[in-house]
Amino acid sequence: MTEKILILDFGSQYTQLIARAVREANVYCEITPYNKEIVFGPELKGVILSGSPFSVNEDNAPTVDIAGIAAQLPVLGVCYGAQLTAKLFGGKVEKSDKREYGRARLEIIKDNILLKNVLPQSQVWMSHSDTVKELPQGFEILGTTESIPVAAFVRTGEGCPLYGLQFHPEVYHSTEGKTILKNFLVAICGCSQDWTPAHFISDTVAALKEKIGDKRVIMAMSGGVDSTVAATLIHQAIGKNLFGIFVDNGVLRKNEFEEVLAMYQQLGLNVKGVNAKEHFYTRLAGKTDPEEKRKIIGGGFIEIFDQEAKRIENIDFLGQGTIYPDVIESASVHGPSVTIKSHHNVGGLPATMKLSLVEPLRSLFKDEVRKVGVELGLPHEMLFRHPFPGPGLGIRILGEITEEKVRLLQDADAIYTNGLKKAKLYASVWQAGTILLPVKSVGVMGDERTYEFTIALRAVTSVDGMTADWAHLPYEFLADISNEIINNVSGINRVVYDISSKPPATIEWE
Repeated sequence: MTEKILILDFGSQYTQLIARAVREANVYCEITPYNKEIVFGPELKGVILSGSPFSVNEDNAPTVDIAGIAAQLPVLGVCYGAQLTAKLFGGKVEKSDKREYGRARLEIIKDNILLKNVLPQSQVWMSHSDTVKELPQGFEILGTTESIPVAAFVRTGEGCPLYGLQFHPEVYHSTEGKTILKNFLVAICGCSQDWTPAHFISDTVAALKEKIGDKRVIMAMSGGVDSTVAATLIHQAIGKNLFGIFVDNGVLRKNEFEEVLAMYQQLGLNVKGVNAKEHFYTRLAGKTDPEEKRKIIGGGFIEIFDQEAKRIENIDFLGQGTIYPDVIESASVHGPSVTIKSHHNVGGLPATMKLSLVEPLRSLFKDEVRKVGVELGLPHEMLFRHPFPGPGLGIRILGEITEEKVRLLQDADAIYTNGLKKAKLYASVWQAGTILLPVKSVGVMGDERTYEFTIALRAVTSVDGMTADWAHLPYEFLADISNEIINNVSGINRVVYDISSKPPATIEWE
């Protein structure tokens, strides 16, 4: 039985950060919409109430029976969760005199297990427009800040522990927020902190064996982290009854098709490589609209995958590398329905396939997938490579895609990526790639005039890809890469560097 913390989501932008902080403490947790019925069981150890963009005083403000939950389990309300707790128990929550956003100093005025080992004047992060003006009867203040009288509080009456924090302990700027959350998880909820990659692997393989039995699983492989880790877990459970299909869509990176197939063979995975380059180039001919190109690449993949799947008999399951953010993003806090992205890796499935899904990673965040991969002994280079878009180089070639343009971009991209690795810059960059522009310019090579393509180099730093800043790579490095590309890739005579951040720009150009 895996211990679990439940996070009730009221729509906060920080809800995933709460989950990540709980997981980092080696405690399993799940995010669920606030209006979904809670199933109480011995594995459920506590509940955290998230923040929200709503005000608790709005007519349509989301609410939940906190008293009912706190009658059975410890509860921690964060920001909106704290305000809702105060209001529902009879306290007063009103608009702040000024919007409180940013750093503040938490002054602990009463010792409590929740704030154990937290330094006086600890920095915390505020993000709210309402504030608790008066606490309900039976509650007391644990901490305050210069601008708000109630920054942390606890219920003193009967029942399970019930806490509220006006600040966000889950964000980086709350310097001892992880300590506060750990106090809640371990000292208050009694979690044993035994949820580790090794624990996850053993539990998952056992569950897969029970679910799949002696049936067969088919899976689309991409060479990426998610699909490879998922396939390895399924393989450990059912061996050769897993059938992987890896399609060369003509817009992979240089030598990627051969290298990935070799890696799969080394891992003992049963994967068939399908060279379908001509299929894609034919359908992409003359197409310049980015969305149309995406649809052709995605649709072509489904077509090839379906053809190959029909060659394998008695398939009952479809394996996918769906991870937890895909599941969370499909859940709405405004209604009880939860729609899962069942096409995460495949890009959409023919209805005629009628296969049951196997998604061994659907409870993990990306960094957790990598930790599981390390525990499984998968190659470091594969686990920690930069994100790569599903349509591949197809959205890094602006305008029409041709086999010759793909070759140019593959060669330039390989020089850039290998250069980052040699200069030990690769790990410090979230994502890097080259973009082939539909622009030719005049150049001079020796005594000859050239009129060739332009390549843009892109590199960004980021935590999660939601926002990104352009990477400040050394000028000397950029100069060396520019020279190497121009000297070695016939057809390119100019290299530029993209210094746009996200927002307003996106990481990819298309």
